[in-house]
Amino acid sequence: MTSEKTKRDEKFIVFIISMALIGLMIENLLMGWEFWVPILSIPGIASLWIIHLLDRPSYTIRKVYYFIFAVMMLFYQGVHKTSYTDIAVTVALAMAVFSLMDHVAIMHVFLGEFFLLLLIHLMNLPGGEPVKFDKQTTSVLLLHTVAVLFVYFVCIRSINNRLELKQSNEEKDGRIEAYDADMEDFLSNVSHELRTPVNVVNGMSDILLRKTPGGEVDAVKKAGMKLAYQIENIQDYIECKRQKVLIEEDDYMSTSLIHDVVTAFRYMDNKKELELVMDLDPRTPTRMHGDIKKLHKIFRLLTENAVKFTRKGGVYIKLYTDTVGQDVNLCVEVTDTGIGMAWETISAVSNGLYQVDKKRNRSTGGIGLGLFIVYGFVHSMGGCVKIESERGNGTMVRLTIPQKVIDPQPCLTVRDTFDGDILFHVRPDKYRVPKVRDFYRAMAANLASGIRVPLYPAETLKDVEKLQEKLNVKYIFMGQEEYEANPLYFDELSQGDIVVAVSAEAGFTANRGSRVIIMPKPLYAYPVIRILNEGRDATGLENDLHAAKPDFAGVKALVVDDEPMNLVVASELFREYNMEVDTAGSGPEAIHAFRERDYDVVFMDHMMPGMDGVEAMKEIKKAASELGKKVIVIALTANAVAGAKGMFMKEGFDGFIAKPIDMTEFERVMQRELSGMKKAGEVT
Repeated sequence: MTSEKTKRDEKFIVFIISMALIGLMIENLLMGWEFWVPILSIPGIASLWIIHLLDRPSYTIRKVYYFIFAVMMLFYQGVHKTSYTDIAVTVALAMAVFSLMDHVAIMHVFLGEFFLLLLIHLMNLPGGEPVKFDKQTTSVLLLHTVAVLFVYFVCIRSINNRLELKQSNEEKDGRIEAYDADMEDFLSNVSHELRTPVNVVNGMSDILLRKTPGGEVDAVKKAGMKLAYQIENIQDYIECKRQKVLIEEDDYMSTSLIHDVVTAFRYMDNKKELELVMDLDPRTPTRMHGDIKKLHKIFRLLTENAVKFTRKGGVYIKLYTDTVGQDVNLCVEVTDTGIGMAWETISAVSNGLYQVDKKRNRSTGGIGLGLFIVYGFVHSMGGCVKIESERGNGTMVRLTIPQKVIDPQPCLTVRDTFDGDILFHVRPDKYRVPKVRDFYRAMAANLASGIRVPLYPAETLKDVEKLQEKLNVKYIFMGQEEYEANPLYFDELSQGDIVVAVSAEAGFTANRGSRVIIMPKPLYAYPVIRILNEGRDATGLENDLHAAKPDFAGVKALVVDDEPMNLVVASELFREYNMEVDTAGSGPEAIHAFRERDYDVVFMDHMMPGMDGVEAMKEIKKAASELGKKVIVIALTANAVAGAKGMFMKEGFDGFIAKPIDMTEFERVMQRELSGMKKAGEVT
């Protein structure tokens, strides 16, 4: 693929050749030269432009074609008797134009052709014209020769200067790339080394929080999680910068993905009391296949970025799909009411420059890698990113990512026997930013349209009363402020046939004796659907999809790590799942323990002195084979650079969990591996 500058130069050369050829055709007709030349010239011009526009064949072959074409034109024009005095001008023009190709050899050929044409005329060779040597002829001949030699040497010098500059720039770029690579390696190594202590901080704070919730430990936990995310961002940035993002696809549920986004928002530092409006299209396929971990990161980064740069109002996340054959494009729109971005910033972010507005970032915190990582992840998955924003008027980031469909059934549906009408009671004047009201209206309208149920807005209490008289109202959904304005009225309604649901802040409770259902904010489709399907029997809405932690009772696990605190953290966390957990501080110790106790699962660190984790894993699997038993060996390591998981799986590990330990990932890996063993009859 040729560069833009090369394409411009090539276009200029083709244009000059075309103009020269047209001029030659005119001269041919005026001077009565060979009649067939104009006939061949037209397809010749066409061929020049066709190969240029098609960019085929290769640029090297095209250059040779242009050059041969020009040489033939010069010879045809210069060999005629009437063109004797024009030879110097046409050759000088050809040298000047073709010097753009930066080939000294071309200049040599043109100079040789100049002297060849002169020789034909001076020696009165066939086709030439006898030259009478007098003072004027000799003077003109010398002047033309000097002029051509002057142009020749100037072109040679210009070409050599450009080639030297090009080589210098390439060497400079090479040094810059080497420096960038060294810096990226340094950051990668630093982030890798930080994972182990961060794992200890987060793990120990989790253990302490279970014993004494809240207080200083909670602050330590939040700081540890923030540091873990920043370390993760550095690793992801390096992978995106090097274009070495590895895709690890798996099946996932649409509702689970959205639930995780909502849960993450609840744990964010939301001192500005921003609203999150999650708009999930109910027609989205139930199960899809893609890189769920990167989707999680994309949502987290976009949500954090929106919260960071939004002082008041809220964030609107819309998720839907467009069908493409048997699969879909997963479409995500994240809109905020924040300070917005200038187009220069958007362009810089898309090209990998971060913290473009230093003052902006210093006032908000963070290291400014998020949007570039989003670009890198989405592009690596075959998708595209578009940002629409303007200063002071918020930002919308739109993503489109291809996904395979596993279960095409809609992710949210209401029961077939559903009947009645739904009221959506929200006061429009309660929002400081009108856009937030529009977000909620769009979410409610899209939900009602997706599940095909009648929904009516009711802005005031009078609207609620009027609609009750006209309609068969069975459900009323509202915000906390609307309920607090008329609690007795809605408490009374909840005692009858109408189900009243309130979206409220954490810790809010209805009046004593009320049958109002409380839905924790942020409000999204899943709890609404549960209420429509289950009515007042819908319980546990604060936990939604993950009300129960998996139980791995009876599973015997061995944790192997040369760092004592990592052993304490892992064993304490894993015991929360009713597992029997033992520890080993080295590879040989782990092999001995496995032969003595016969474990179901071994969590193996990688970098250990003496025998590393890969060698220890192979010895344990060898021992398991001798004992006639299958064992699961999972890499539990801080080595989370690009390709680490693939490397461990290729070596023979059954699973991979990065430090700091993500308990959701731990649960997912354990459920997958244990289900496989149960099918094989290895675990009861």
